[in-house]
Amino acid sequence: MLPTEAFVAHWGTGGKDSFEAQPPNAALSVFAAGAPKDIVVVLKNPRLEKDVLRYSVDVVEGDSSAEGKMCSLFIDVIGMPLTPRSYAGRARQVVRRTSRRTARRVVRRHSW
Repeated sequence: MLPTEAFVAHWGTGGKDSFEAQPPNAALSVFAAGAPKDIVVVLKNPRLEKDVLRYSVDVVEGDSSAEGKMCSLFIDVIGMPLTPRSYAGRARQVVRRTSRRTARRVVRRHSW
């Protein structure tokens, strides 16, 4: 959980690991005609205008013309820690360490 203002403020921090350098994917579920319609997008250029958060998006998959009164946005933050101690940051470090170990083991096994 992160306040929207803090989320937008952190967008460009972090250099090559920031959302600005590597925009996140997100799933937008629009509830229309009693069923959700999912649209996968890449989020770019967040702007907080009073109490409205706006993004520029690139549609990756789904019907971008879906309309409805209710929607939910699920942002994929894996790979971009907002703080060094965040869950995403820890998970990424574990994956990197595991990948390196696995790669070393594979090299060792094949070199015998």
